[in-house]
Amino acid sequence: MVEGSGQVPASGFDAAVRAIAIIGGVLLVALATMVVVSVTLRSDLVGAAGVPGDFELVQMATAVAAFCFLPYCQLRRGNIFVDTFTLKLPLRWQRAIDAAWDIVYALAMALIAWRLAAGAASAFASGENTMVLQLPSYLPIALCAALAALVSVTSVVSAARLVRSRR
Repeated sequence: MVEGSGQVPASGFDAAVRAIAIIGGVLLVALATMVVVSVTLRSDLVGAAGVPGDFELVQMATAVAAFCFLPYCQLRRGNIFVDTFTLKLPLRWQRAIDAAWDIVYALAMALIAWRLAAGAASAFASGENTMVLQLPSYLPIALCAALAALVSVTSVVSAARLVRSRR
């Protein structure tokens, strides 16, 4: 804990998770720029074809970006929670309950990571590609699987931090 702040000092893990979230943000900005270019090209003013496969890129990049944000959200305790009765409990109990829910979240994300990895393996084995750009379908699925696994690890880290905290 940082003296008097009530927060855990940033670690290399925290920095890596933050960097991944920033990558997700950069990806979304690039995606938004590509959509603006594509729509502008299709306008009556320009009259050209839009960016080929723009809808495929939007689908893939949005999924990857969303998974980039989840670990950072977990570390910052930014997920929605319901505290109907826990606020009246002692802080130690609140943290224990929150840590238990973090472990449940870790298990759910591990299940999602496993199934995404199975989907990526299946797409790889079948040689599945996107319709327009012919990009391999397994790549964004595999990235999402890895990021879901990171969310699972991050949830365990946040649970451990809650349990270790003294206040």
